[in-house]
Amino acid sequence: MINDHSAGQAVRWRCARGIASDGGIPASLNAAAPYTWHPNRVSIRCLLVDDNDAFLEAATVLLQREGMTVVGVASNSAEALRQAHALRPDIILVDIGLGEESGFDLARLLAQDGQSSDAEVILISARAETDYAELIAESPAAGFLVKPELSARAIDRILGRTRE
Repeated sequence: MINDHSAGQAVRWRCARGIASDGGIPASLNAAAPYTWHPNRVSIRCLLVDDNDAFLEAATVLLQREGMTVVGVASNSAEALRQAHALRPDIILVDIGLGEESGFDLARLLAQDGQSSDAEVILISARAETDYAELIAESPAAGFLVKPELSARAIDRILGRTRE
């Protein structure tokens, strides 16, 4: 499931990565700097990575209904890396539990890979943030969302911008 968009719609953001260093700051607030965006942009381009096809379908519908553009979906790390290179999304939502693979490992690979664009990674899981707090804080991800709270507004909150 890939949507074709012209290169003119791609939006680049600058975002300094902060890491939660003490117990007073939730790991989901890792995005320390303001999220710079252009008001004339069409939407945020998103790549979804999850091993559950039903979730990928539901999340795609939800996010597109809220004005985001889901440019692709992947169900494993290799596919996610290929699509990140090819599609150059603005954000990549990565499930922590990718079957036998780790979303934390994928987040590190995406951060180390200079060819994956400047996409921000947001980790997602059906489990609570407290279950993974230390690992989230140590990851290069911009933040974390529990799946039932997934929305464009929640993504904007992690990235430090407001949705009109």
